[in-house]
Amino acid sequence: MKSPVMKKTLALWVTLLSLAFAGLAFAAGDVDLSKSPEVSASVGGPISMPKQQERMALNYVNQPPMIPHSVDGYQISKNTNRCLQCHGVEHYRTTGAPRISPTHFMDRDGKVLSDVAPRRYFCLQCHVPQTDAAPIVGNDFQPMPGFGR
Repeated sequence: MKSPVMKKTLALWVTLLSLAFAGLAFAAGDVDLSKSPEVSASVGGPISMPKQQERMALNYVNQPPMIPHSVDGYQISKNTNRCLQCHGVEHYRTTGAPRISPTHFMDRDGKVLSDVAPRRYFCLQCHVPQTDAAPIVGNDFQPMPGFGR
């Protein structure tokens, strides 16, 4: 019988090795987050995204805006971020896309950086494409007064 300390140590090693392998896989090349099998499986298959739509209203203060266009094939890795090719500070004027928020250039201590902060670099962690798909889980969320529709 294993002691509780041995079980915790084994669990820690398994977690660390899993994270290490995930990091190696990510570092090996670009990851196409839009074709994630977990996402497709959770919604019953791939979602067909419209090419362009009107921007949806926000439902609460500091809500990350939703993406009003398809992100199929967008590559986001440590070497490239397809979103910044239109929304980056150098490009938004010529593309007509909304500029990335100044808050995305601050680290967690509030220090302003010259480039996008690492914790804000992976856009699809917070910003999701708009779709009219049925909710996976029902809820009764109501927007804050003055927000939403």
